[in-house]
Amino acid sequence: MTWFPAEQRYDGMEFRRCGHSGLRLPPVSLGLWHNFGGTDVFETGRAVIRRAFDRGVTHFDLANNYGPPYGSAEENFGTVLKKDFAHHRDELIISSKAGWDMWPGPYGSGGSRKHVLASAEQSLRRMGMDYVDIFYSHRPTPDVPLEETVGALAQLVRQGKALYIGISSYSPERTRQAAELLKAEGIPLLIHQPSYSLLNRWIEVSLLETLEELGVGCIAFSPLAQGLLTSKYLDGVPSVSRAAAGTSFANTMLNDENLRHVRALNDIAVARGQTLAQMAIAWVLRIPGITSALIGARNVQQLDNSLDALKNTSFTPDELNKIDHHARDGNVDLWRKVSVL
Repeated sequence: MTWFPAEQRYDGMEFRRCGHSGLRLPPVSLGLWHNFGGTDVFETGRAVIRRAFDRGVTHFDLANNYGPPYGSAEENFGTVLKKDFAHHRDELIISSKAGWDMWPGPYGSGGSRKHVLASAEQSLRRMGMDYVDIFYSHRPTPDVPLEETVGALAQLVRQGKALYIGISSYSPERTRQAAELLKAEGIPLLIHQPSYSLLNRWIEVSLLETLEELGVGCIAFSPLAQGLLTSKYLDGVPSVSRAAAGTSFANTMLNDENLRHVRALNDIAVARGQTLAQMAIAWVLRIPGITSALIGARNVQQLDNSLDALKNTSFTPDELNKIDHHARDGNVDLWRKVSVL
């Protein structure tokens, strides 16, 4: 049966301009880091992607090694794209990345020209696409000259295989260097993708100021702190969770202090008429410099709950003061080591 997207999908969706560029992104984007790989139920992921588009989400974020197994999220997304979105490609912003481990040997990760260009070619083949809208350097790699990494990214743009360039988890200093190198190539840096949440506020120190000065957009990933900022862990560890699976979630995150703050934040959310997840997403979006919050979703119900955050994104000064008391660093930033390079 042919699927047709909702005709009213853009009604009420207020897109945000990405830095100084002409590109606008939805305030909430869908990431396929988890739940869309080869070990997951394909039709469940397909339903989530369809529902996201029906609700005005136009940006779908991937990377070469999303799965598991590596590459399978791109393969599955490519199948969905072919089956359901063949006539809607120009309504979509699709991104991928290279930098973290992908294949064996010395060229399977990092920021070398060899890895970046080979990885991009593989991603395009897996998704059955001629180009991606945004291609990221997924992480800083100080053992590789930044000029080499940026040069490879610029080559992708010149080849028509990427429309825009982004970086992820770069420090403010390295972000500035990357932007300058790209500018010398005649290509603007479009966007930075850092981790950011109520329990991980590192970008407020100087990165947001740097991005504003450079005119670069910001898409915050892990706004729910890998699920910690949901109702999921308020009463223990459910069997179906990242903590139980041991993936991208250190059990040390479930310490007494973090849980005390999470429960207090949940009380504030309830008083606002929101779930904790909704308030956490809305809080990230309170900053004008944040272009989009990048979420994941296990199923359609979870997706709808997160997207409903957009129904209330304003905060009173009193609410922000109460939140600030509990929005403390919870040692949940798994990328801190690379983001300070």
